[in-house]
Amino acid sequence: MPTGTLLLIDDEARLRQLLARVLELEGYTVVQAPDAYRGLELLQQHAEEVLVVISDVKLPDANGVDLLPKFKAKAPDAEVVLLTAFGTIPDGVRAMKQGAFDYLTKGDFEQQLVVVVERAAEKARLRRRVTELEKKVGQRHSFSSMIGESAALRKAQNLGEQVAPTDSTVLLEGPTGSGKELFAQAIHQASERRLKSFVAVNCSAFPKDLLESELFGYKKGAFTGALTDKKGLLEEANGGTLFLDEIGELELNVQAKFLRVLELQQFTKLGDTKPSSVNVRLVAATNRNLKQEAAEGRFRPDLYYRLSVFTIDVPPLKARPSDVPLLANFFLQYFAAKLGKRLPGFEPECLRLLQQYEWPGNVRELKNVLERAAILALPNELLTADLLPDEFHARARPVRLDGDDDSLRAVEARHISRIMLDLQGNKPEVAKKLGIGLTTLYRKLQEYSIES
Repeated sequence: MPTGTLLLIDDEARLRQLLARVLELEGYTVVQAPDAYRGLELLQQHAEEVLVVISDVKLPDANGVDLLPKFKAKAPDAEVVLLTAFGTIPDGVRAMKQGAFDYLTKGDFEQQLVVVVERAAEKARLRRRVTELEKKVGQRHSFSSMIGESAALRKAQNLGEQVAPTDSTVLLEGPTGSGKELFAQAIHQASERRLKSFVAVNCSAFPKDLLESELFGYKKGAFTGALTDKKGLLEEANGGTLFLDEIGELELNVQAKFLRVLELQQFTKLGDTKPSSVNVRLVAATNRNLKQEAAEGRFRPDLYYRLSVFTIDVPPLKARPSDVPLLANFFLQYFAAKLGKRLPGFEPECLRLLQQYEWPGNVRELKNVLERAAILALPNELLTADLLPDEFHARARPVRLDGDDDSLRAVEARHISRIMLDLQGNKPEVAKKLGIGLTTLYRKLQEYSIES
């Protein structure tokens, strides 16, 4: 049975009460108003609960079509259904252009209204879900908002929480797509600088001849085309945090300028003769081995040692397979809401493949795989393994065994592997489930090359 709150605005008391009763029998909570003034007042009070506003067009103090922008302003996620005794095509077109969900003519329309309201309510529920999920995805990232419970992720989070309140430079190491920018934002959010700017720069996204001017800014006339003074991204981050992603891409001369920023909080704009002062915290990230790069002359050793005051290894997704179901369910519900589908979850085989996959593209790849699967999936159906890309199946890591797959060893290995997946690698629980000692379990995991 449908549930949710509706706002019904109509000056005809008997009709309003009749419609309210019909909708209440369908399971809705109906808030009633006799005019526009009271309707807007009630919508203000119940903006977070109201799914659908049902309003007469001809009200004593306003026209329902003209009220549409006010309804949307007070409750952006709610849908609006307009009622009129004398509907005209121009009025209907204007109402739909202003954002109405539907435009109904009064009469023997109670059943039609119930169907329309349920469709509008479902759309509002999905929009509200998208808003909530986007808020979670794009919120001022905190460590507590990160999805995952694995030991590897917890270790990195604990380090981030400890260094965040300080002004120390932080170097985040980890493969592309593992969530280094998310960590940088969480560090910023947990610091005293959280009310100031967080400026993220991907050093690999700029042509090398433009990166220096973008970072440090320039004075008018510094080069052909420099018609005015330009503030650099370093100044934009003043008082806050500058996040340099893929810092290994910086040219050596730009590295020297950043060393001065770290040592003196000073820099010189292109075309300027005087240094400028700035107060920024630097968080850098790399998918390279900067220590090796420095040893081989491709990165300044002095800058590396200043950057690596506090290093955090952001774990790749393959190092935390127990987090895959949590992330997969989150992304599935996010994309289901955006697509307007009900997708209840995964079939066991699909989830097993997700956990066994190597994830070379890390969390970013998982997100893309789930978006594709959500598009292909049938509404109200569990996601099946055949919705995953072909190359995904090829790269899943099976248990490798010699000999016949129906041998006793193969059967035992498959059974242990399945229990390991079901219990997310909790070895004491796996041993208990199998009825063997923990030492015996470790021996069998090694014998059958089962990844733990």
